[in-house]
Amino acid sequence: MADFVQSNETKSAVRKLTDPIADIATFNTIVQSVVTSNPFACVAYMTAGVNHPAVEKTKETYVAKVIYQDSDAKTIGNEAGKFNTMAGFTAGATAILGNAALTAAHGGTPARDSDNETFSATLKCHDPNGELYSVTFSRDQVTLTSYSDDAIRTKVETWADSVAALA
Repeated sequence: MADFVQSNETKSAVRKLTDPIADIATFNTIVQSVVTSNPFACVAYMTAGVNHPAVEKTKETYVAKVIYQDSDAKTIGNEAGKFNTMAGFTAGATAILGNAALTAAHGGTPARDSDNETFSATLKCHDPNGELYSVTFSRDQVTLTSYSDDAIRTKVETWADSVAALA
């Protein structure tokens, strides 16, 4: 029987942030800056007859959280909504806050729990050396996956060092 032979070595690296990214606007600014300015010097490519940009967003997840408090400001309930776009997140949070039936069911006053909301976006990048790799941003870390060349990690790390919110 034939054996599997390792053909390459893919790596992953994680940067834990000192402080979580403050809010969704800051998060969006960081992610969009990578998509629009391409700080990793990625290149467009074609696969299976489909053209792809040098950097493309492949996945997004945003979770809005609302707590319900009694008259003593004690939390008596909560709701969360998961959305795959920022627009959905914004509209969904507003809808949860304004839902009279949910408010009545919880028996308290709704308030955003912004500190516990989560955001995540994954970008696929095509390095000039031909490697495809991913950079995933979340509120408390940046993860680089599926790369082999350490120069890729160096490029991402150098860029992240220049972004105050990613310290």
